[in-house]
Amino acid sequence: MLEEAKLLDEDYDSGSNKRSWGTSINVDGTVYATSLFWQPLQNASDPFQEVEEASAGVLEGADLFCIKGGKAPQFGICVSHEGYHSGETVGAVALATALSNISSYVAVFKTTEGWWYTCIRNDIILSDGDMLFLSEEEAKSQFTSMLAVPDWGKKIAPKEWGIEDTEEMDLGEILARGAKSKLQKIKGLRGTKLLLVIGISAVVGLWLVSSLIDRLFLTPTVAPVVVPVKPKVVQTAAPVVEIKPWENLINPKTMMSECHRGTLDLLKIMPPGWDIGPIACSQGSVATSWRRSIGRLSWAQKAIDESGLQLSGYSFTGDGQSLSATLPLALGEKISSPPEKRLVELQNELNDEFQSIGLSVALAIESETSSTGKIYRKLKFSFSSDYNPSTWNEMLTKYSGLQINMISYSPGENTWHYEGVIYVL
Repeated sequence: MLEEAKLLDEDYDSGSNKRSWGTSINVDGTVYATSLFWQPLQNASDPFQEVEEASAGVLEGADLFCIKGGKAPQFGICVSHEGYHSGETVGAVALATALSNISSYVAVFKTTEGWWYTCIRNDIILSDGDMLFLSEEEAKSQFTSMLAVPDWGKKIAPKEWGIEDTEEMDLGEILARGAKSKLQKIKGLRGTKLLLVIGISAVVGLWLVSSLIDRLFLTPTVAPVVVPVKPKVVQTAAPVVEIKPWENLINPKTMMSECHRGTLDLLKIMPPGWDIGPIACSQGSVATSWRRSIGRLSWAQKAIDESGLQLSGYSFTGDGQSLSATLPLALGEKISSPPEKRLVELQNELNDEFQSIGLSVALAIESETSSTGKIYRKLKFSFSSDYNPSTWNEMLTKYSGLQINMISYSPGENTWHYEGVIYVL
């Protein structure tokens, strides 16, 4: 595992030093940089401070960056010695701007260099949503795990994968109409700003010296006139109390137990001749869909009516071949759960714990920036298991600062998938 925010052990092939990810693709003669680490941008007019802080604390050693504008501005950072070059066009920005009419999509494009996985949710490139996999198996696994999340505007995958409800698109045609944002040097940004500050300081200094000479030697002495001045009442604004992200968390124990209960409730809806798909639980609801095989729409409708569940909504597709439903969860009041561990300490502990039970866990360092510019770091985790949330509840919730983002269940494989973050000191 790389320290702080370098790529993880899982990104390298065991037994060798060969990376399992790539940094660029060549599409129709143009080289596009991929596998950047993406963060939200609070101040699009002056990204200097945010980019500098991220290069120092979020992705240590990052020396190149680019900006994605639009509805949700972001910046991506990377490390040049990993194979990136200043002036390279950034693939994720070109793709996002070309498909700007679609706010959420998950995609894998087959290229000569590998399988490029991209994922945008509500116009935001996910921090791990820009990755060039060298292994088709890893790319397909990442893609299929995200299919459990509902409400994708578009799902793009190679045709030979044969995944239902996906389509294959021409990557060259898409990128050609996208914005050509290029990688820039972070140090170069600092130098430009520094020269500007030096220039302004020099002008101010000359003015001060000139004023001092004029006052000491050229202006005649005038007796001061003393005028009584009424004391000025200074009103101080009340200090802004910032709510830290871990002070407003959904109770992870309640989240896991409610997700488990909601999943079991939806599994009880068994329309004859209809096959249930993956069940995804996020913060507030659990959702799934059924696909007709030999059944009828009326049979599915009857199963919904007789389930006794208070669904927040359900609907059939226009062709009557699919049914989707959402069940609300009772998550209760939010709690405060401050972090207790430092980043490296938590990384080592989680890796050791999962190694002890023979299970792999994917870890990634993320951060979020508050409205006041303060950066909070967190360790993202994801893993799959045959065991349901009641088994994992105690093991995961012993970590303070825990937030469960998603739990999904694949009925056909009888497999649970868990994703969340743990805030660190």
